[in-house]
Amino acid sequence: MAQEAMLTRTPDGTHHLDGGDLGCARLLVLLRDVVAGLGAGEVVHLTTTDPVAPIDLPVWCEMTGHRYLGPVTGGDRATYAVQVCATARPTDPERPWHVR
Repeated sequence: MAQEAMLTRTPDGTHHLDGGDLGCARLLVLLRDVVAGLGAGEVVHLTTTDPVAPIDLPVWCEMTGHRYLGPVTGGDRATYAVQVCATARPTDPERPWHVR
């Protein structure tokens, strides 16, 4: 059973979304919902065990207009950084991989 994701904020202001073992579709829904509530320039670190995240996240960012910053080093789990963009394109509510 997949665990629920948890969003926290670090002292430096970076948001951390722990996606645990959620698959790509659920991760993108969560990430989309998180970035919708953040301001331009804010950064989200997404931690996940999903093996396709390093492929899907850059593509999703390119599609939506957010900026993929790449892997975050130094942790014991795979973590990827995304910067929120003010001019991002919204996605379909049920399918975060489809731009409206």
